[in-house]
Amino acid sequence: MKKIHILGIVVIAVAIGVIFTSLQSSATYSDFIEASSNPDTEYHVVGKLNKSIPVQYDPKINADECSFMMLDNKGVEKRVVLHKSVPQDIQKSEQIVLIGKMQGNEFHANDILMKCPSKYNDAKPQA
Repeated sequence: MKKIHILGIVVIAVAIGVIFTSLQSSATYSDFIEASSNPDTEYHVVGKLNKSIPVQYDPKINADECSFMMLDNKGVEKRVVLHKSVPQDIQKSEQIVLIGKMQGNEFHANDILMKCPSKYNDAKPQA
């Protein structure tokens, strides 16, 4: 075999390995029940903030941790521990996507994505 053929086979093998690795490490959208059944897997849990229970955040104790209650899309409510400071406008959010894992009866999130009400509306622009 020529060296160029061997190099081509190696490049193809590496590309296949990268594709399989990226597919295995990608998290899936889920709910709290599925996340509870697989605590070692990272999930994206979609839900809404329970606004009747206040967000707990005390920067004097731990500036990089806040907790709140969230209802997933199936109506299951869990306590969420976010390992970041409290996000700005979390009370205005329409929907939340948490990225993290279940630990016991709590969901520990490393990141949060919020869908907030649009500042744009259907009103006609003024001339």
